[in-house]
Amino acid sequence: MVNVFSIPAFSLAGVSGFLVPALSIASLATFLAVLILIAERYLMDYGEVDLQVNDKTFKVKGGNTLLNTLKEQKVFIPSACGGRATCAYCKVKALSGFPEILPTETPLLTKEEIKDNVRLSCQIKVKTASAIQIPEELFNIREYTATCESIVDLTYDIRLFRFQLIEPPHIEYKAGQYIQFQSPEYGDVSESVYRAYSMCGDCKDKDQIELMVRRVPEGIATTYMFDHLRVGEQVVFTGPFGDFYLRDTDRRMICVAGGSGMAPIRSIMLDMTSEQIEKRKPIFFFGARAKRDLFMVDEWREMEERNKGLTFVPALSSPEPDDDWDGETGRVTEVIPRYVEDLSDCEGYLCGSPGLLNACVDLLISLGIPEERIYYDKFE
Repeated sequence: MVNVFSIPAFSLAGVSGFLVPALSIASLATFLAVLILIAERYLMDYGEVDLQVNDKTFKVKGGNTLLNTLKEQKVFIPSACGGRATCAYCKVKALSGFPEILPTETPLLTKEEIKDNVRLSCQIKVKTASAIQIPEELFNIREYTATCESIVDLTYDIRLFRFQLIEPPHIEYKAGQYIQFQSPEYGDVSESVYRAYSMCGDCKDKDQIELMVRRVPEGIATTYMFDHLRVGEQVVFTGPFGDFYLRDTDRRMICVAGGSGMAPIRSIMLDMTSEQIEKRKPIFFFGARAKRDLFMVDEWREMEERNKGLTFVPALSSPEPDDDWDGETGRVTEVIPRYVEDLSDCEGYLCGSPGLLNACVDLLISLGIPEERIYYDKFE
């Protein structure tokens, strides 16, 4: 008879003997990596170098990432993830002066982009004379200062922030686009960071913007906005960015969002409603877990009255027993086929988590929408 308890005991002893030196090596490697970063930051002086951007040349201090170096020159590259190498929005074409592609870049670049010397500006550093190429329209991106005018709780973890512009006093943007909000130093946070948020207001209100923000547990920017930002305080943001906006066609629209992903859809619908655009016959499917996650329902019902082409369909995936809910139930991907079948003449407009986006893209394609007619900004 085999003593089954003796096998794990023996194995754990062997694993323990192996793990101790392995962990020591890993700790040493981490320590050395930190030392290298500190040494590069504080001891290595790359001096002033030339950075050529299209036909403009800037004198810059070497050693910083290309993304931050450009930001210091008031050239703002999209970066929805704040420079964490997850969104892949900060791509530029490197012409000269940069080392070989880094492991952190490879997963986010196609073979064609790698061959064409496309790089992630948040990952490469400016250490020598360098040259890059960017779309000319990025030179039109501005930095704005604004005053926090109001903060409204929409749910237990989503707030609506309204900001009145100070300088410049007006902003031009397409409904659906986003800005990069600067979260300053606060508490134990020793550096400012930028995070991307879609504007959710009416783009015709050019002297203000509205943001719909969901609290991210331990998120640097959302912790600042929820726990530190007060009405009357000044903020800084850059923009506008993004290719998520209403296309100029006559096609029907299928819109899908969850949580704060409602933001750009709301902006687009406010614009369509004020312009009396009813021929597109948009259907907006909004997914939430329970009734406490629903918000602005009355506003959407009122918007349906003003825009006869609009249909708003909220759906709860896990309604609570006391929700008293008689609307649609199930995941939003289960609800959509109850309303539509053939979408070959439609466009899709999506905003939400990567999981929701991936599931909705697959569903809409299966229902007939070509992938090139499905639009979204993917925020990690």
